[in-house]
Amino acid sequence: MPVHARVLGAGELGAELGERATLVQFSSAFCQPCRATRRTLAEVAGMVDGVAHIEIDAERHLGLVRELDIVKTPTVLVLDGRGRIVRKAAGQPRKADVIAALGHAV
Repeated sequence: MPVHARVLGAGELGAELGERATLVQFSSAFCQPCRATRRTLAEVAGMVDGVAHIEIDAERHLGLVRELDIVKTPTVLVLDGRGRIVRKAAGQPRKADVIAALGHAV
């Protein structure tokens, strides 16, 4: 199944999805760009009603990492309101890019 056809739920992610969209961040303990990504995604989620930010420790969720083909941290998935993956990007995102990606989800 292609990653963009995949639907994720609260059971897999360990937290409730946002009503309109969810920003899912895969991180690792010693990843410096992950810290900046966490701040960026939390800020965007705080600005847009109905958007949640969920951070997942990649090392503790290796099955999901393999299933979704996560190869580096940080990797960000943008989910629509139903949990369908609409965007996937690796590396530290710019705030403007996150906001633009949300436009495809809401």
